[in-house]
Amino acid sequence: MPLFKTKSAAVYGIDAHLVDVEVDLFRSGMARDFMLVGTPDNAVRESRERIKSALMNSGFGYPNQAVTVNLAPAQLRKEGAGFDLPMALAILGAMGTFKGLDDHLVVGELSLDGAIRPVRGALSVAICARDQKVRNLILPAENASEASVVEGVNVFGVRHLAEVVAMLAKPENYPPFRHTPVPATPDPSGELPDFRDVRGQASARRALQVAAAGNHNVLMIGPPGSGKTMLAKRLAGILPQLSFEEAIETTRIHSISGLLPPGSGLLRARPFRAPHHTISDAGLIGGGAGQPRPGEVSLAHNGLLFLDEFPEFPRNVLEILRQPLEDGAVTIARSAMTLHFPASFMLVAAMNPCPCGYYGDPTRECRCTPAIIQRYLGKISGPLLDRIDIQIEVPAVPYKELRAGDTAESSATMLERVERARATQATRGFTNARMPSRLVQKQCALDDSGERTLEMAMRRMSLSARAHDRILKVARTIADLDNSPAIASKHIAEAIQYRSLDRNYWN
Repeated sequence: MPLFKTKSAAVYGIDAHLVDVEVDLFRSGMARDFMLVGTPDNAVRESRERIKSALMNSGFGYPNQAVTVNLAPAQLRKEGAGFDLPMALAILGAMGTFKGLDDHLVVGELSLDGAIRPVRGALSVAICARDQKVRNLILPAENASEASVVEGVNVFGVRHLAEVVAMLAKPENYPPFRHTPVPATPDPSGELPDFRDVRGQASARRALQVAAAGNHNVLMIGPPGSGKTMLAKRLAGILPQLSFEEAIETTRIHSISGLLPPGSGLLRARPFRAPHHTISDAGLIGGGAGQPRPGEVSLAHNGLLFLDEFPEFPRNVLEILRQPLEDGAVTIARSAMTLHFPASFMLVAAMNPCPCGYYGDPTRECRCTPAIIQRYLGKISGPLLDRIDIQIEVPAVPYKELRAGDTAESSATMLERVERARATQATRGFTNARMPSRLVQKQCALDDSGERTLEMAMRRMSLSARAHDRILKVARTIADLDNSPAIASKHIAEAIQYRSLDRNYWN
């Protein structure tokens, strides 16, 4: 009885796991019967029809025998159409078309005419092949650039089933795909919005520069039209490009979500995600029916998560942000599996001071009653506010500043300072926002003047222990921007200023 084996991979979370594809052909009373076992989902079960048509339309025919396909290990649920190509090759191998594929890992979806469609998670599959010591990886041509960044694996991008068979027959005629680094273009237009376009808002620009330098979370409060969204969109332009390790992890998340453009390689610009306030908790954190998928907090990993109209998000959606803000990761538990998604992002939130937007505005009258304002602000809980390092007011821009011809500081100039501060933090092994609590006292030592300033603020503002640590981390960032090895009293004073709005509005 002809028996043939090859290898494929199944993606769970952001990791891929090796799957053995076994095909057995045998005589039975029902010729051309196709049996698929190994815990496949509906998409995998439907592959038998695609495989039959692809084999016939590619000129290889279909065995006049019963076919049994096993996807092992059986305890792992197999999802998606990426098993089409390995199963088709295993059937051809059992028919004697070519010899063994022991040193190949194969993924790909088949069209009815034998064309090969791209799959999700190609980068994770390439990492799995490298870790499992599988030397060759066959996958769709659209995924080759993404997978080829992994060293130690020969990547072969293919477009048709017939091309794969020809390559296996004469491998010397098909060299592996060579990765060519492409300069990063963070924005589809080739250029991010620049801070030089912002009129006024000097204090807000300064606060956002501090936030970018230390990777701190930010809350902006101001009336409609004051420029909160404009400022948030320009924040991405003063963040350093991803390091190679960050790019690998970020690309893996976007790859399994199907968000990478065809033929693209590593993402080098930091993600900017801005979900609408109608998003569900599963859409924000991750989950969904079947195998859990990454949510917006994971898609923003190593980048920015911008939540406009902050109080308009459902209260339960906002509260589940507390764990990823603290831990930098999301754990999703299901009866069959528990998956972990990275979610180390920089939160940038914007909101009005009240439902009408003009509470405290000197030029417009607020129409909201105190009860309505408190109910509106009450949607943002104290524990969530405590996790936001920098809270700033963004007032309406006066007419003279709006019409002034002076050009504001450019994003490029701000980026230079941010990169210098990030380089200083890199010597410590982490950004200041991610500084472990056990190292705060060591890295954020204060002189007598700084101690008195911080003690006075803690008493007058009734700050929590978490707020205490976050003030020190922000002060450390301000000192890094000043190229100061020590935290001075002025750095502490500026950091405390960024914690005052929650007391002004919520108290």
